[in-house]
Amino acid sequence: MMINVKKEDFQNSYDGKKVFLYTVSNGTMSFSVTNYGATVTKIEFPSKNGEMENLVLGFDSVEEYIKGNGCYFGVVAGRFANRIGNGCFQIDGKNYQLDQNDGKNCLHGGFVGINHRVFDIEPVQIDENLAGVKLFYLSKDGEQGMPGNLKITVFYLLSPENKIHIKYVLESDKKTPVSLTNHTYFNLSGDCKENIFDTELQIESENILENDGNLIPTGKLLKVENTAFDFRKAKKIGADIEKVSGGYDHNFCLISETEKYDGKLKKVSVAYEPKSGRKLTTYTTMPGVQLYTSGSLTPQTGYKGKNYKPYDGFCLETQFYPDSPNKPNFPNCVIEANKEYTFETVYQFEN
Repeated sequence: MMINVKKEDFQNSYDGKKVFLYTVSNGTMSFSVTNYGATVTKIEFPSKNGEMENLVLGFDSVEEYIKGNGCYFGVVAGRFANRIGNGCFQIDGKNYQLDQNDGKNCLHGGFVGINHRVFDIEPVQIDENLAGVKLFYLSKDGEQGMPGNLKITVFYLLSPENKIHIKYVLESDKKTPVSLTNHTYFNLSGDCKENIFDTELQIESENILENDGNLIPTGKLLKVENTAFDFRKAKKIGADIEKVSGGYDHNFCLISETEKYDGKLKKVSVAYEPKSGRKLTTYTTMPGVQLYTSGSLTPQTGYKGKNYKPYDGFCLETQFYPDSPNKPNFPNCVIEANKEYTFETVYQFEN
């Protein structure tokens, strides 16, 4: 099966660079990516009845992504996704101060994360069964307060098995913490017809991170057993959500307290929407996944005039643990200088 890659203008330029939209299709499904923020703008996949619909929240233009960026629809967040406590950390005894754009904390890279940057983009063919786009951005030493010139390459690739492969290739000339994630909001009902409460979700996790009240981990892992966070067996997202103030926005640990992080690709979760029959299986090489159920989403108008409101999407943000630079007991997020690192997340769609 041939994978087709189509390029078009995306209504604007930003920061002096042209913004494009690439659509990748395999004859059954397609996804679209813009080089503004390496953002997934659309994923179309049929229901069990053959209805081709969009499964993600997004916008129609670059201007809307710029204005509505507080929700991070579909972007690659970083250089460090999620939160760093007090917006600061140390490496080898040197202090680094970041933006404090989330109270006292730094969230998703601060006020100008890489989700605000225009990447270089080009089509790429890995082999006859894997093709898509390759994006590149050089985050310069000191950008966001971070050390090192960080080369960021992001691949979005589609296979005949309806798998979207997201691969991050990273290299810095200084030691630096890094954790990139894709921040797509999924709604498997199609075209946001329903909220996410009836979507069934199973997560391969026995522990979440305990938070301090500002979503900064204390360093302690909590068992999910007999709590609202127990998704080891599939249950509706809405089943226990009233027990969680503001809905889920928590890091689920994909390795146990006694396991060593090995960076191997493993299954994370399965989401299933009964009415449409659509199923989403997630795999990652990362040690954690943030389940965010959009409880704090500001009501707004999105793709093709859809009205988005809280609990209209869920995110599965594969990542290093929040505040890892300040937690030596967490899996190590610091990459060494002049060494290439690769991380991967795969989303597989079925009906």
